Amino acid sequence: MYNRNEIKEQLRKAMEFYSELGFEYLPVRNISTAGGHPPHGKETAGGHAGKDRGEELGSLRAATGECRRCRLSEGRRNIVFGEGSPEAGLMFIGEGPGRDEDIQGRPFVGDAGKLLTKLIAKMGMKREEVYIANIIKCRPPLNRNPREDEIAACLPFVEKQIEIINPRVIVCLGKVSAHALLGTDIPISRLRGNFLQYRGIPVMPTFHPAYLLRNPKDKWLTWDDMQKVLEKMKGG
Repeated sequence: MYNRNEIKEQLRKAMEFYSELGFEYLPVRNISTAGGHPPHGKETAGGHAGKDRGEELGSLRAATGECRRCRLSEGRRNIVFGEGSPEAGLMFIGEGPGRDEDIQGRPFVGDAGKLLTKLIAKMGMKREEVYIANIIKCRPPLNRNPREDEIAACLPFVEKQIEIINPRVIVCLGKVSAHALLGTDIPISRLRGNFLQYRGIPVMPTFHPAYLLRNPKDKWLTWDDMQKVLEKMKGG
């Protein structure tokens, strides 16, 4: 449970987020819990019943519009918002789009994406059953690492995606994702394999699939991380 100060901080961040999106007021709706729990017995962190998550994600995508909040918008072809099940228990968060993703407007569709899809299948799931997003939504020039101000401009969007989906476990793919979400600068080689927390959600940092393509000998380390994720999702 959040204490009063944490609730105030969450509300402050929410107000700043919607203000940045151009909202002048926030529609508020009451959800009565009389007679039992909301549908599916699970609510998102934002307090909306599970059946509304797809609509909320759609509204969030619409609210991003043709985002011009940082310099990355100048060279992109497409915003890569994210895709997957709004009801996902598992959420993968990478760094940012590459060339193929920028062209197609979808996350992880290049060589690294193919490896991620194989990893998801090896975990006994389908790609469409999880949710895949990135810390930033536009491709950096020449696939360079995103800069701090670019991450800061885009981070509220992925934070809102997490809030809406409310996954049981998050997997951070690579150091940029882990550092941005967890607020740390510990090397990914030391972070991986250990669960941390993001607003009460277990987070497993692991190597980015692009790194594994260059260093295939470390694939077994990521698979070990994913086995821990599966155990966590089972309640272990």
